[in-house]
Amino acid sequence: MAKATLTISSKNYSSWSLRGWLLTKFSGLEFDEIITAPDDASARAEILLLSSSILVPCLRHEGATVWDTLAIAEYLNEIRPDAGLLPDDRILRAHCRSICGEIHSGFTTLRASLPVNLKGRFPNFKIWSRAQADIDRVCTIWRECLAKSGGPFLFGERTMADAMYAPVVTRFMTYDVKLEPRLKAYADMMMATPEMQEWIEAARAEPADIEELEVEY
Repeated sequence: MAKATLTISSKNYSSWSLRGWLLTKFSGLEFDEIITAPDDASARAEILLLSSSILVPCLRHEGATVWDTLAIAEYLNEIRPDAGLLPDDRILRAHCRSICGEIHSGFTTLRASLPVNLKGRFPNFKIWSRAQADIDRVCTIWRECLAKSGGPFLFGERTMADAMYAPVVTRFMTYDVKLEPRLKAYADMMMATPEMQEWIEAARAEPADIEELEVEY
């Protein structure tokens, strides 16, 4: 049995669970998954953006209990400093933390209008102006990061930023968001990583659907 456990909710719908899972995978820390039941009230509230306090994912490791994705990221960086979750350079670390904080606390219209749904595909999806503004900001962040680093990841090597923006990548695929070539190459590369492929395969195997997130607009 691994020394750590990670409690997550739906792999098909939960952006926060995906972030926490990827962060832990990227760190190299061995962990056992604990998956909450589809009808668990707190997990459902988190997925539907109805919870004021998000307690999933939750990492437990050697007496520590950490349940916020940014806190999980910082904790993993502390215990696994050689994993590269943050860039070595001080200025790049500050930039990485800033864009992680931005996606963690913002983009509420994007979250509500384009919910994560890995089994779903909605070609020519109608994107409203406020959601488009969030999409434009994400694209600016990616564009600036990739221009500075040269890719393939946002900061050249894989960092916590790629885990934090991974759910946005899936949203862009699900809702047919058109991206310029460099950004599409980044999104395609992220979707093709072994970790994302493992998550997607498990998401597609989930038997339960959440009706509220299956609506076509």
